[in-house]
Amino acid sequence: MSDNPKVAAVQMASGPNATANLIEAERLISVAAKAGAGLVVLPENFAFMGKQDKDLLHLAEPDGQGQLQDFLAKTANRYGGWIVGGTIPLQSADPGRVRSTSLIYNAQGGRVARFDKSHLFDVVLPDADERYQESATIEPGDQSPVVDTPFGRLGVLICYELRFPET
Repeated sequence: MSDNPKVAAVQMASGPNATANLIEAERLISVAAKAGAGLVVLPENFAFMGKQDKDLLHLAEPDGQGQLQDFLAKTANRYGGWIVGGTIPLQSADPGRVRSTSLIYNAQGGRVARFDKSHLFDVVLPDADERYQESATIEPGDQSPVVDTPFGRLGVLICYELRFPET
């Protein structure tokens, strides 16, 4: 699939069962590859959406090894295309927090870039009695890689970071 300039953005409803989420992600990657996509972009938290933010701590992998990283590498290789791995939780220097990490894999399954979410979503909505505090469980990154791909130069941002053009 990597010789084709088509790009697919995958939408999916992830839940707290990582195995089920990976099965669905692979199914959607397969559909995109069969439709001719050479680059597939998975959504934030594609592999896991826990009931509480701290649930990410139990799934966090060391950098370079683990079920989620293996899935991305093997799936890119299996379908012969590039994959931007939405976000997965990687271990951080702080044992009480993770890095919300997007990984990019080439068509051979080799990892070519890592981006750790740097602008975290911390907000209080007093009228709705809601509070979001990603910084309680996510350690921010400080790098913004740009990668040369067969599809052109690719920069990665995650969700809320689109509001920060300096990134």
